Amino acid sequence: MDKKVELQVINITNSQAQIGAFAMLLGEVDGERQLPIIIGPAEAQATALYLKGVKTPRPLTHDLFTTSLTVLGASLIRVLIYKAKDGIFYSYIYLKKDEEIIRIDARTSDAVALAVRADCPILIYESLLEQECLRMSAEKRNRSEETEDDEESEEEHSSSAPTSLSLEEALQQAIKDENYELAAQIRDQINSRNKNQ
Repeated sequence: MDKKVELQVINITNSQAQIGAFAMLLGEVDGERQLPIIIGPAEAQATALYLKGVKTPRPLTHDLFTTSLTVLGASLIRVLIYKAKDGIFYSYIYLKKDEEIIRIDARTSDAVALAVRADCPILIYESLLEQECLRMSAEKRNRSEETEDDEESEEEHSSSAPTSLSLEEALQQAIKDENYELAAQIRDQINSRNKNQ
């Protein structure tokens, strides 16, 4: 059985490539892996306002759903991101009523917006996180700096197709610049190359 890893919301930023969209960055609790997810403006606003402690004059949709669960005697106990396909993440929310556990399919952006309100864990399968994550480690930074002086590295940089090393450097720069959407695209390209090798 695939182990589950807990995530937390680290940041929500404007999408640099798509007007009106946002990038939500989830980070591994007690770890360095990060997962960028593209979300809509309503979910971005709902999550950001709640995390900043801003009270809205009227309940937002996610507040209404959370209140409805409480009134009906149910509680949100966890969120599970279980699949990714073509850049879209799929999630379940798990509700508990009396002794019954109910699983409901949900958009990941909605599931996270509900999870922060219910203060419940956001989980992802270890294998999925490893496949889709962004990572900024000292080892990769050091390796990139050492190989820049290498003649072979310079030859690779002069070719028209991006090399694995140049993609890794571009990935690290995108993370540093907090351009998580670009970082996700570069990560997908790296994953595709690794599968074809």
